[in-house]
Amino acid sequence: MVNAGKQLITGLGVLLLLAVLSTSCYAMDYPDEVELDSLADLYEPVVFDHAMHVDVTENCSECHHHTTGTGVANEYCAKCHTGDVEMDVVACQDCHSADPVSIENLRNPQPGYSYHNDQPSLKAAYHLKCLGCHQNVDGPTGCEDCHAKTEAGDKFYRSGEFAPKEPAHSSAH
Repeated sequence: MVNAGKQLITGLGVLLLLAVLSTSCYAMDYPDEVELDSLADLYEPVVFDHAMHVDVTENCSECHHHTTGTGVANEYCAKCHTGDVEMDVVACQDCHSADPVSIENLRNPQPGYSYHNDQPSLKAAYHLKCLGCHQNVDGPTGCEDCHAKTEAGDKFYRSGEFAPKEPAHSSAH
């Protein structure tokens, strides 16, 4: 009878552990790849390998702050964002504007923006998160490691077919 009780308690413990693990952000339905194209003008969109990043991070809040229900990792954010409630949106562009100083954003600021006046733009948010982590783990950090230039990018940066031509060398007299 004692063995049956131990087996029952062990079985219930395993079920409880499985229930807890199945509610983590890693059990959520997420895309394997995400195309980051909201800033594509000088560079091609970035195809982000989300599945690989899920495998190499400890939890979703490393990138998604507190939006996935994993709790608030940043103590500054925790002053207002308490608890571990999953938000309706988790994509970067849902909170970070591609053009925060546009006329539209200045006239109609996002709700609660007065509390987030230090919130970086979308481009800055991507680069702070991505480059910061990549520098720590020796990942790619060069612009064209992730972004291929568009024709407009080559023209803007005077590269590719728009690069200055080498002057023809004349023979010395």
